[in-house]
Amino acid sequence: MELSRRLDAFEDEVFAALNVRRRELEARGRRVWDLSVGTPDFAPPQHVIDALVRSASDPASWRYALRDTDELTGAVCAYYERRFGVGGITPDMVASCRGTQEGLGYVCAALCDPGDVALVPDPCYPVFRNATMLAGARPHYYPLTAAHGFLPCFSEIPDDVADAARYLIVSLPANPVGSVGTPEVYEELIAFARAHDLVVIHDNAYSDIVFDGPAAGSFLAYPGALEVGVEFLSLSKSFNVTGARLSFLVGRPDVVAAAKKLRGQVDFGMFHPEQAAAVAALTGPLEPVEAQRLAYQERRDALCDGLASLGWERPNAHGSMFVWARLPGGREDSVAFAAELMEGAGVIVTPGASFGPAGEGYVRMALVLPPEDLRQVVAAIGAAGI
Repeated sequence: MELSRRLDAFEDEVFAALNVRRRELEARGRRVWDLSVGTPDFAPPQHVIDALVRSASDPASWRYALRDTDELTGAVCAYYERRFGVGGITPDMVASCRGTQEGLGYVCAALCDPGDVALVPDPCYPVFRNATMLAGARPHYYPLTAAHGFLPCFSEIPDDVADAARYLIVSLPANPVGSVGTPEVYEELIAFARAHDLVVIHDNAYSDIVFDGPAAGSFLAYPGALEVGVEFLSLSKSFNVTGARLSFLVGRPDVVAAAKKLRGQVDFGMFHPEQAAAVAALTGPLEPVEAQRLAYQERRDALCDGLASLGWERPNAHGSMFVWARLPGGREDSVAFAAELMEGAGVIVTPGASFGPAGEGYVRMALVLPPEDLRQVVAAIGAAGI
């Protein structure tokens, strides 16, 4: 038997390899600080847990969901107005998905035919390019560089490439590089999409984790956005429900309908208790989300200030739950440096090269430990002479 050649396009998952090495070090009695995976260590709000438990205790909740409830889609519409000031979102503009990763797969497949071109940021969260390749499309990378504050520079994308592309993926605040969008960037994005007949796919996973200024908003708040694009609203990081995979595709109705049509071929909808949990999160108080943002900022400061005190270039970390750090001491190989850091200091990070060619020369660190632990991380790195 021969397996599909499709598998040849994908490398082994980097987080799995890092976790194997972590277990080996811990088995030898080493203290290990794992900053590789962005899994929040904060607890979900109690009212979200309670809503899921109540629903799960009802036998009727265990039947096929088949569709999103009116209560759920209504909660998403209301949340967009309450949280982002975006009115006019209607239920036909909303579809649940089991995490943005899954949802992106459906959207990319709905927009592309094999051989089509798609615009993908570099560096980027790997699922952006992987979903594109699973759809049979060819990613064309547009760079996020320090020279532009790790923000998209659409004028540098060749016109012929933009004209050939079917969609453009953008994510602000950005994983892994930590940049935060500005009104000027979003306005330029919408004009660029109109000029080249592109669908914009915006991943808005980190709107509630922004530092040094006001909270981030929504791409859909800008004039013309609903005509050219869609946005993924994830509850994972704002409400610490990563394992529940609560996410929503919101925006241009024809794109949402196309993604729902594909999902309906392989899925029976979001489990009713998960829908109840999502409604509770979307309609509940947001003060704890703001308190959590400030806690993340304290972590950011502890790590970035500490690394700068060791002589590292101060990392780029304006938003998201990640720190994007240039390799110190003139090093260039991020994979080799991640191994050096793991073996020398017991600190596990993700090599920048895992996020695309432009990620080489950097590592990503997740803010998943309290400030006192992050100060210990810095001390361990300093003690190792790194």
